[in-house]
Amino acid sequence: MQGSNGPVKKSMREKAVERRNVNKEHNSNFKAGYIPIDEDRLHKTGLRGRKGNLAICVIVLLFILAVINLLITLVIWAVIRIGPNGCDSLEFHESGLLRFKQVSDMGIIHPLYKSTVGGRRNENLVITGNNQPIVFQQGTTKLSVEKNKTSITSDIGMQFFDPRTQNILFSTDYETHEFHLPSGVKSLNVQKASTERITSNATSDLNIKVDGRAIVRGNEGVFIMGKTIEFHMRGDVELKAENSIILNGTVMVSPTRLPSSSGGDQSGSGDWVRYKLCMCADGTLFKVQVTSHNMGCQVSDNPCGNTH
Repeated sequence: MQGSNGPVKKSMREKAVERRNVNKEHNSNFKAGYIPIDEDRLHKTGLRGRKGNLAICVIVLLFILAVINLLITLVIWAVIRIGPNGCDSLEFHESGLLRFKQVSDMGIIHPLYKSTVGGRRNENLVITGNNQPIVFQQGTTKLSVEKNKTSITSDIGMQFFDPRTQNILFSTDYETHEFHLPSGVKSLNVQKASTERITSNATSDLNIKVDGRAIVRGNEGVFIMGKTIEFHMRGDVELKAENSIILNGTVMVSPTRLPSSSGGDQSGSGDWVRYKLCMCADGTLFKVQVTSHNMGCQVSDNPCGNTH
């Protein structure tokens, strides 16, 4: 307020009442300083649209990975049995040794280069296959343990030796070691064998048995020597040679399975061609065609000469 003589001074009480009235008016005016704004024109913040969908996909993927990791952890904990004191079923040593402390069920094991599989010193190593053979394979060498047989297959040969004395028990290196059957082995079953000679002990016989057909072939001839040599077969015996076949010694032929002419003389029949086996004094064998009854070995082309 101003008067004629200048501004009028207010008392402290008047100033306080005026200030109170101004504050009351200001607090009751809610539209003071309000300006209408279009929200669509404002700059939007946060993940919206495609970015929001991508963020949701990433979160879901991380959740799935976390669940899979939890399942793998539970499986490892249940199988290997990892606890506060370590692993209950496995032991890892600084030397690279992996020790199984409990019974383990595994399918295929791939050891590293020059690895060794063994058991404890005072315990046996038990390997069991559930209705399946147990196969040990290294390259082309394979050891198969089945229910009724044990087979070893190798393209480069094999060798068995005593780990304590290092003595060779069995070897297929025929150039260095002569082939002998191991102690306790009475027979050897092979489909094909290539060797210089086959012999038996001086006190035992050498028996060669086959279910089907046996073929003995030599690049420089076949020599069969023994105190007594016997051939027993159900079918035919075929002897072939480029030069000659020599039988040195007493030769006996059992006639029980040879054709018999007791039914009459069939030499004149056109459907039959019969030969007689003859032998010279030096063991040379030759055949003579039978053209008449009681025909002997005296023919014009007799390879024995006058003696047969």
